[in-house]
Amino acid sequence: MTETEQYETPALKDIKEAREQLGLRVRRTPVWQWKSDELQGRLGSDTKIFLKLELFQYAGSFKPRGALMNMMRLNDEQLKRGVTAVSAGNHAIAVAYAAKVMHTQAKVVMPRTASSIRVDRCKSYGAEVVLVDDVHEAFEKVKEIENDEQRAYIHPFDGYYTALGTATVGLELCEQVPNLDAVIIPIGGGGLCAGISSAVKQINPDCKVYGVEPEGADTMRRSFESGKPEGIDKVRTIADSLGAPHAEMYSFTVCQRNVDELCTITDQQMCNAMKLLFDDMKLAVEPAAASATAAMLGPLKDKIVGKRTGIIVCGTNIDIDNFYKHISNAE
Repeated sequence: MTETEQYETPALKDIKEAREQLGLRVRRTPVWQWKSDELQGRLGSDTKIFLKLELFQYAGSFKPRGALMNMMRLNDEQLKRGVTAVSAGNHAIAVAYAAKVMHTQAKVVMPRTASSIRVDRCKSYGAEVVLVDDVHEAFEKVKEIENDEQRAYIHPFDGYYTALGTATVGLELCEQVPNLDAVIIPIGGGGLCAGISSAVKQINPDCKVYGVEPEGADTMRRSFESGKPEGIDKVRTIADSLGAPHAEMYSFTVCQRNVDELCTITDQQMCNAMKLLFDDMKLAVEPAAASATAAMLGPLKDKIVGKRTGIIVCGTNIDIDNFYKHISNAE
């Protein structure tokens, strides 16, 4: 790829081809329309909300789409040497799942603060798990493994093929719910948003794309403001799945191209949204997966009232104790 091509948005024909290539390795996750008196009371009867339920994806999140697209490009020799990845949980689980599907072996690096259920889920797919003190050390460790063991590094959120994989979420959503007015997408490192926004803007250019980040991990907001990828010194949010310590050039560039507006939400708003999703839709989600709902009911409320809006519910790799703790904190 040339320097220009490195930052190209995945073309719609390539996104459709990618979905065919992924085949039955990933699920075509369902969309539910959110209908309830509670929601109608908050947003009005003219507002139509559609939940894209990636929490029902294999490995419990959207992440296998990008992990598989990257792994499917590896040759036999690379697959023989294995893969490595860094993640607080969801990407590690997805890489472990994808490695099993692709008949290779994964060695994933996770912070010690990662949920034990996520660590165990990685191991259940056959991955070796390396625990380190924090997310910054994790990125250093995975680079060491990549160099020393010659494993292929599967990036958690950046790169063309990651976006090509996540773009299939947007393709499915637009096929399942035509003529959306808006889509709200969680942002960690930006890989999910880069992909979905690429598909949505090509299929429905008038559809507004909103990105949402936790206040304690607002790397993309900082990057948009400065005009270049930025980082943060520490992740300060309960939404560890959205806790990217820095943005990268590809995902930043594509998000900058396709996202109409960014907003941030608080941990409290995510707790409130988690409880509402459970009470109203019987969905038990992790904080990151409640972020788009939190934005819908918070900073983006006035923008989506009366609109047909897609909400990305991105994952549910959370243990019962933490789920209970978070919804108990809801106001």
